Amino acid sequence: MNVVIAPDSFKESLSAAEVAAAIAAGLREVWPQAELVCRPMADGGEGTVTALIAATGGEYRESVVRGPLGEPVAALWGWIAQGRSAVIEMAAASGLQLVPADSRNVLRACTFGTGELIRAALDAGAERIVLGFGGSATNDSGSGMLRALGARFADAEGRPLPAGGAALAQLAHIDLSGLDPRLQAVDFEVACDVDNPLCGPRGASQVFGPQKGATPEQVRQLDAALGHFADLCAQTLGHDDRELPGSGAAGGIGFAARSFLGARFRPGIELVAEVSGLEQALVGADLLITGEGRLDLQTLHGKTPLGVAAIAKRHGVPVVALAGMLGAGYEQLYGHGIDAAFSLAPGPISLAEALADAPRLLRQRAADIARLWQLAKG
Repeated sequence: MNVVIAPDSFKESLSAAEVAAAIAAGLREVWPQAELVCRPMADGGEGTVTALIAATGGEYRESVVRGPLGEPVAALWGWIAQGRSAVIEMAAASGLQLVPADSRNVLRACTFGTGELIRAALDAGAERIVLGFGGSATNDSGSGMLRALGARFADAEGRPLPAGGAALAQLAHIDLSGLDPRLQAVDFEVACDVDNPLCGPRGASQVFGPQKGATPEQVRQLDAALGHFADLCAQTLGHDDRELPGSGAAGGIGFAARSFLGARFRPGIELVAEVSGLEQALVGADLLITGEGRLDLQTLHGKTPLGVAAIAKRHGVPVVALAGMLGAGYEQLYGHGIDAAFSLAPGPISLAEALADAPRLLRQRAADIARLWQLAKG
């Protein structure tokens, strides 16, 4: 029996690697001789570094960088020696979780620390850098990231701009002469499922700004500032990427990644699956088990179980999904590559109990699946 185990994390409970290990333990109770291949997954947001390090045997590295408001932050990133690839989650350096709720300042928050992580990857000799965008505290269109990489932004008097998106309204000069030349030799890939443009009703400021504490007036201020930034970037670069899908990702850092780093944007699960070798693992597999904390209609919109199911179907591999909860409409997943789905809960149970007991529940349900499979196969 050859089983590939490729779940996402169960948020607030277990990492994807821990979920995979618990499922494997349950399967081994019934199939002690089975070949079990664990490929922890993520969709490009939180948990991407952890999943890829677990799947590839890479290593964690730590860099002390500037947080969203300039404070020192010890940020983890991943290094995969094979392929000389670095994996960076911008949230590790510029994430909303790094700023207490009563200290958040979306006008001033800055992506400088994300740029420092990219610089650390360049120092390590990276030839490929995978960037996960999501969970940002920032709305500076990636200008802080670019400053950390050597770009200079100045006002009409030639003074350096302060950090943050609001200051971009005063931008008059862009100087790229100091931009790190090593960037040109690196393949940048962005794991991103957001298709928002930089500005306007669906832009970074209007859609995501309020989630970071922006008032309606601050949203208008930031949207105008990012539009002004895009104007000057177009004059400097000779092309305008503000309307391209994903340019509004994570406070507009997607715009900087496209315009200045030449990054390719790909669906998060597709990119993670490629780096982790999921496709190769499925060759000759009998079964794939995936899962996440909740399966429902939202799972149809590019989430991990649907993404891995699509890859499994290319190889004719049946797919079973495990979830902490089966929400409304989960049955529709059966028309999109998932063959069966099961909830972990054995009966009425509180959320706190489910989170605390998730490893045991995963082991039990995995063992149940193996027993049912044995019965069906005779």
